[in-house]
Amino acid sequence: MRALGAGLHSFGFTVFFLPLSRDLGLNRTSTSLAFSLARAEGAIEGPIVGHLLDRHGPKPIMLAAVLLMGVGYLLLSQVDSYATFLIVYLGVISLAHAGGFMHAPMVLINTWFIRARVRAITINSAAFGLGGVLIAPVLSFIVQAWGWRWGAAVAGVTFLAIGIPVCLTIRRSPESMGLLPDGREAAGPAPGGGGAGQTTTPEAEVTVAEALKSFAFWGSVLAAGIRNGSYHAISVHFVPLMVWKGFSQSEAALLLSVYAVFGVAATLILGWFADKANKPRMTAVILFAAAGAMLLPIAGNSLWSLILFIVFFAGVEATYPLGWAVVGDLFGRKHYAKIRGYMTLFYTWGGVLGPVIAGMIFDRWQSYEPLLWGLIVMYIAAGIFYASLNRCWQEATNRREA
Repeated sequence: MRALGAGLHSFGFTVFFLPLSRDLGLNRTSTSLAFSLARAEGAIEGPIVGHLLDRHGPKPIMLAAVLLMGVGYLLLSQVDSYATFLIVYLGVISLAHAGGFMHAPMVLINTWFIRARVRAITINSAAFGLGGVLIAPVLSFIVQAWGWRWGAAVAGVTFLAIGIPVCLTIRRSPESMGLLPDGREAAGPAPGGGGAGQTTTPEAEVTVAEALKSFAFWGSVLAAGIRNGSYHAISVHFVPLMVWKGFSQSEAALLLSVYAVFGVAATLILGWFADKANKPRMTAVILFAAAGAMLLPIAGNSLWSLILFIVFFAGVEATYPLGWAVVGDLFGRKHYAKIRGYMTLFYTWGGVLGPVIAGMIFDRWQSYEPLLWGLIVMYIAAGIFYASLNRCWQEATNRREA
C-alpha cells in the first residue's frame, strides 16, 4: 500500500507537475496550491481519522482510500480546467489519502510492534521510497510518451487492481490472532506456577487529554511541522528544481528515481540501528546534515554536486519512521491513532505552506536559491526541536525498561 501510494501519488505529483501546469495554463504557485490544500484537508481530517482507526481498525479506512484514489485518478484524466482539477484532486483523490495511506499503515505497525518498532516502521517507510524507485519511473515514462492524462488513467486502474486485494489481507492487531507484539506467540501459564505466561512489553497508555498537556506532544508537533514544510518544499518541486539547474524533464525524472533509491537505502540503514540508538538525537543529526546539503545546489550545477545533495536530502526520509517511533515510545499503543490524528491537525500545516511558498519564490525571482537559503534555517530549527525531546523520550524508555 505504501509503495503504491508513493509511486502513483506522492512521487507522482512532481511527475505530473510541469505537463499538467502547461496543459491547464497554470503557474507554479497555482499547481503547488492544489497539493497544499490536499495536505490541509488531511490535517483537518486527522482527529476524525484517528477516532475511526481506534474504533474500526485500519482495513476499512485503507479500502475506502484505495477506491477513492482509483476513481479519482480516472476522473483526473478528464479534467479541462483549474476548477475541475481542484474539485477532483481535493474532493475525490485526496479525501482519504492521508487516512488510508499514511495514518492507517503507521497505526497498524505501531500496534504490531514495540521493541522492534523502528525497524518495522522503517520497512514500511522504505516501501514509500520503493514506490519511487519501481513505480514512479514507469509513471514518468507513460507521461513522457503518451501524456499526463494517460498517466492519470493508468494510475487509477492500478490503484483499483492492486490496492483492493492488498487491503483485504490486513489484520487489525496481533491479539486478534492470538499473538503478541514483536512476533511472539502468546504462551500459557508459566511452568511451576499459576502466574501469567509471556506478556507484552509494558508501555505507557497516555490518553489524548494527557498528551495535549505535555511538552512531548507539542515538541513533536513543532519538530515534525518544520521538518514537514522543509521536506515538501523540495519534494513537490524536485523535478522543477532539477530543470532549473539545467536538466531536461526526463533527466530530472531519472534523478527523482535516484533520490528514491537513496531514500530507501537511508531509511533501511539508519532505521535498522535506531531501535538501540537515541532516536531524538539521531533524528536531529540527520536534519542538521540536510541543512548543510542545501548549500550544494546553491554552490554549483554539476551532476556530482547534485547527486551529493540528493544523498544527504534522502536521509530526511529516515526521520519519518524515527519521528513516529518516538511518538510511539512516548505515548504507547492504546491511544496512538487518536494522538497521531491530533498531532496531524497541527503539524501538517508545515507541509501545506512549504510547497506554496516554494512556488511563490520561484514565480517572484525565477530561482529556487532564496528557498534553499531559507531551508537551511528551517532544517536547523527542526533538528533543535527533535533534540529537545530527548529528556521526555529517556524518561519514557526508562519506565518501559524498568
